[in-house]
Amino acid sequence: MQPFLEMRDVSKTFPGVRALDKVDLQVRLGEVHALAGENGAGKSTLMKIMTGVYKADPGGTILIEGKPVEITDAVHARSLGISIIYQELSMVENLTVAENIFLSREPLRRSGFLDKERMNREARAVLATLDMAIAPTTPVADLSIGQKQMIEIAKAISYRSKIIIMDEPTASLSHHEAVTLIGLIRALRQQGIGIVYITHRLDEIFEIADRVTILRDGSTVDSLPIAAVTRDILVRKMVDRELSQLYGIHSSSATSQELIRVSGLTLKEPRPHQAKVKDIDFTLHKGEVLGFFGLIGSGRTEIMEMIFGMRPSTGRISIDGADVAIKEPADAIALGIGFVTEDRKEQGLVLGMTVRENFSLTHLEAYSPYFFVDRTRETERCRDFVTSLGIKTPSTEQRVNNLSGGNQQKIVIAKWVARSPKILIVDEPTRGIDIGAKAEVHALLGRLARDGMGVIVISSDLPEVLAVSDRVVVIKDGRVSRVVERADASQESIMEAATA
Repeated sequence: MQPFLEMRDVSKTFPGVRALDKVDLQVRLGEVHALAGENGAGKSTLMKIMTGVYKADPGGTILIEGKPVEITDAVHARSLGISIIYQELSMVENLTVAENIFLSREPLRRSGFLDKERMNREARAVLATLDMAIAPTTPVADLSIGQKQMIEIAKAISYRSKIIIMDEPTASLSHHEAVTLIGLIRALRQQGIGIVYITHRLDEIFEIADRVTILRDGSTVDSLPIAAVTRDILVRKMVDRELSQLYGIHSSSATSQELIRVSGLTLKEPRPHQAKVKDIDFTLHKGEVLGFFGLIGSGRTEIMEMIFGMRPSTGRISIDGADVAIKEPADAIALGIGFVTEDRKEQGLVLGMTVRENFSLTHLEAYSPYFFVDRTRETERCRDFVTSLGIKTPSTEQRVNNLSGGNQQKIVIAKWVARSPKILIVDEPTRGIDIGAKAEVHALLGRLARDGMGVIVISSDLPEVLAVSDRVVVIKDGRVSRVVERADASQESIMEAATA
């Protein structure tokens, strides 16, 4: 069967970076083709060339149904039958769900005025295929990240594309939403639509893919039917290491010394479509990794935003045995709390600034004792973290928006760790990070705990929570459902507490 889309010897060079080096890819209609590789392997760059965001270097060829094409922009790509759902969201917050789905192609009446009734009706039909009970008139600003991701998927589906590229589509989804999406992908495959599926979740590759192409360091390593690949083979081809080398054994370093106690924490003025967080109680000890798990919309992130002063709340927060008042993030930072937020693009980084500038944002005063920044000292400290966290960047002067999502995430973690907080809150620490980098981040969190820091990890990845946590606080409908000791924790017990 002739591929609908074929890319031959595709290369792409950025200043100081060879992102792609003669990459080959074939995608057929009616197949799910997984694209695997570590962050920085070139997956996102290849997809951006496929959709006209980037122009490939001279010498490569792109063919649609056997005919050479030069894809000029995203509109041209959609006209050729290619749509993409990016890992980073691109919603217009002040528009409704329906307005986002049909942005720039709104249905019009014969008079030339917008046909809102038709737009909302068609948006509702698309949402129904995703089993989403969200009104099309809902402002996008009121939705969770997971819900926004599903709206992006609905938008791509509405184009009736022949090829849909999905870049980490389940990274922000709840278990129910992810199961719904996997079912939808199977239905799209039956309809003859080709799916290019990019994910760091290996289980999803084996669950849904027909074929997998592996990239490493910007080159094609192999392209194989999924039936010919095992998990060990896939990992070895991705990272050039054995699976057994990627994960260590978690050993608790928790002490009896209480760092923070939260009592009766309640969210004031909850927004629409968000959990009404109420009466939250928990403690965190020195040297402990405390996991927080709950389905998307349960209120787990809101709890941390209240502790960090990002949301108004009532209740008591005590640090080192003394009650504290946290009205804004500056108060939390002064008390020794750091917060790696879930949304690195909007809240964690200044994308137009360099790696060095982002790194030192949380502790710039450490490099400016006399009102001038000691650039040499700042750069040396940044380089230390780039090396220790395995951040792939040509230099500390590279702009952050030119790096992959996983490397951006590592920079967010680095800028807080460099401040040496006594309490570090990490929301979705490995979202969009490859399997090798996940192991590095997990090891880092364990090392921070052994050094005496108290670490709170919020994750929708249940195996991750179980792997790193000494205890797990399960959140359901804005309340603490259960606190599970490590010895009693299992996927079944945690999921039961989150859903029952």
